[in-house]
Amino acid sequence: MYVEVMEEEWLLSEEQVRSLLKSIHEQPDATRSVHPFMRTVAEHALFPFEARALRVSDVALLEGNGGELTVRRKGKEREMPLQSQFVEFLREWIRDVGLKEDDLLFPGMRGGAISESDYKQVWEQAQEAILPRDELFFWRLGEPISILRDSCLVKWLRAGIPPVTVAELAGTTPRWLALRYPHCLRAGDAGIDGDHLAEGMALADSPKS
Repeated sequence: MYVEVMEEEWLLSEEQVRSLLKSIHEQPDATRSVHPFMRTVAEHALFPFEARALRVSDVALLEGNGGELTVRRKGKEREMPLQSQFVEFLREWIRDVGLKEDDLLFPGMRGGAISESDYKQVWEQAQEAILPRDELFFWRLGEPISILRDSCLVKWLRAGIPPVTVAELAGTTPRWLALRYPHCLRAGDAGIDGDHLAEGMALADSPKS
């Protein structure tokens, strides 16, 4: 299985993601759905096409106790937990826009789901405003919004969330994560207790000496 490696320097920091979303939110000519769409991708590691397909009925909003998002891909469903702060954000979005149960969660400017043409220019403008433009990082200005998913997954791994859990949330496998983000899952300079390792690998009835 070939998986393209996502090197550490390609990823966005949490501060950069926050600044990009703020810049998008403040752009007056942006389609109204762009900011909530981008925030959902960035905070829940969704593929853009997964977020585009979401409907209001896919969101379960619970009073004061978070919520749940049902994501679909290739005929399979997975449940994403929603923190209370994001639940309130979505509740306000659905109410302010007047969305109904069967409506798309992020409608596009021309009807139907939000499209790349609705957010591409806004995303590029935010990148140019926020990301470094020096000789080392100028090439990052053309990254597609899927970099938000990659950056979120790496944030979860760095936070110590088990790869199995991250894989379930992302709709992938731990092996894919290890191939995609090797810098997050390698041992690095961590020391290894040889005696403890040998004891753990020994069969239950094996002599220790």
